[in-house]
Amino acid sequence: MKELKGNGPAGKQPDIASVVVSLNGRDEGKRFLVVGTEDGYSMLADGKRRRAEKPKRKKNKHVRLEGKANDLIAAKLTGGGKATNNEIRRALAQYAADREEKEGGM
Repeated sequence: MKELKGNGPAGKQPDIASVVVSLNGRDEGKRFLVVGTEDGYSMLADGKRRRAEKPKRKKNKHVRLEGKANDLIAAKLTGGGKATNNEIRRALAQYAADREEKEGGM
């Protein structure tokens, strides 16, 4: 059974440095970092399978917004810089750990 469709809180579109989850395709359920956007599409990378050099172009309606990555990588990406694959992997791991800690502490 498929999970909730949509772009997260109030249908917000993902911005650069947002953490999203893929809703469709072979990468369904996987977390990605948005490294770029173009009208209706997000450019996604996870630093492993989808590397920063060749991000996945996915329609915004096929991803669910989860939150923002850490401020360091967000500043780098929004400032027009490129993030390394290692930085992307670390940002996603840190996001997952923070989320797990938050959910576990409830």
